[in-house]
Amino acid sequence: MPAEHRGAMIAMRYRDRVALGIAGACFLSISVIEQFSPANVVVAYGYVLPILLVTTLRNRTVMLVTVLACVGGTYSGLLQPTKPGRFQSAVINRSVVVVVLLSVAYLGVSWEERKAREEAARAALARETENLLKANAQLVQAKDRLNRSERLAAVGQLVASVAHEVGTPLHSIAWHVQALGEEPGATPEMKKRVAVIDEQLARVVRIIQDVLSSTRQRQPEPQWCAVEDVVNPAAALMEPAFHAKGITLTVPIREDLPLVWADQEKIHQALVNILANALVATPPGGAVNISATARDATAAEWERGAGGADPVPQLVLALAVQDTGCGMPEADAEKAFEPFFTTKAVGKGTGLGLFLSRETVAAHGGRLDLASQVGRGTIVTMTLPAKRPNPAHPMEGA
Repeated sequence: MPAEHRGAMIAMRYRDRVALGIAGACFLSISVIEQFSPANVVVAYGYVLPILLVTTLRNRTVMLVTVLACVGGTYSGLLQPTKPGRFQSAVINRSVVVVVLLSVAYLGVSWEERKAREEAARAALARETENLLKANAQLVQAKDRLNRSERLAAVGQLVASVAHEVGTPLHSIAWHVQALGEEPGATPEMKKRVAVIDEQLARVVRIIQDVLSSTRQRQPEPQWCAVEDVVNPAAALMEPAFHAKGITLTVPIREDLPLVWADQEKIHQALVNILANALVATPPGGAVNISATARDATAAEWERGAGGADPVPQLVLALAVQDTGCGMPEADAEKAFEPFFTTKAVGKGTGLGLFLSRETVAAHGGRLDLASQVGRGTIVTMTLPAKRPNPAHPMEGA
């Protein structure tokens, strides 16, 4: 029961006790006066006061007891000696008083019961109004979700058509890149860059094939692999962009970390999205750090990981991307994973990067979290199932 309701009930009980106490005091006072002046029937009309006070309690049993006591008190005056020939008139007078008391009691109870019904009706109306407001809020939320779903469907159709059109020129670019790498004058550094370009073009081609083959994204095919095999390719791909902007990118990955349950290509896409956001948010001279830590899985993390990882992981690996950028207000941070939400300028972002990254991580049995402070930067943490490597068995991704 809410505290305000408890307070109201306590106040009501206190009020009822006070009313009952005053009614009792009035009854005793009138009874005493009746004993000293039984001939004065006017005093008996004073029993109206305790009856009116008791009606506020809205308790028929208490009201019945009060009315009987007042009627008894009224007729008790007849027990006192009266002048000869006055007894019959005293009975008539006190009977008139009793009729008045009964009428007052009936009218008082009827009035209070009507008030009680009105209050109950108002309370029921308030509850129905509150339920309607909640239902309306849920309807608005459902409408928003439906609108987002329709927008996602439209975007999916658009992406499929665009993917079909860009597939052919991408193949042509890939062939020319391979030719550049085979040029006799190519230096080792140039060949390294060409290899990165060729690898990413191949990745784009696979993504396009996934889009064209189904309306749904390809489901992840995770396996146990080393953390550096997941992190280093994304860091190597983004490092030139960070260097060009004057941002320091550090990747202090330890060698004693457990294996992580990941589809390398899918997690690579998620990491690139997160690093791209950090690149945009961090000013020149800033820093972005990728760290990895292992810990025991909580009950919720164990349950999520049990849905796909084999064997069921007892550990989790937390990959954190921390930047020293501008940060986000709390209201924006809460909506960061909603589809189509972006703080970038029009044409600079679709608002789908973090949304798709979270869906990818969730499909691995993991979780994606974001914490941000204005002026201090943002930390995006990717939590994935992990396990200690078994020396007797090589890694699946090796």
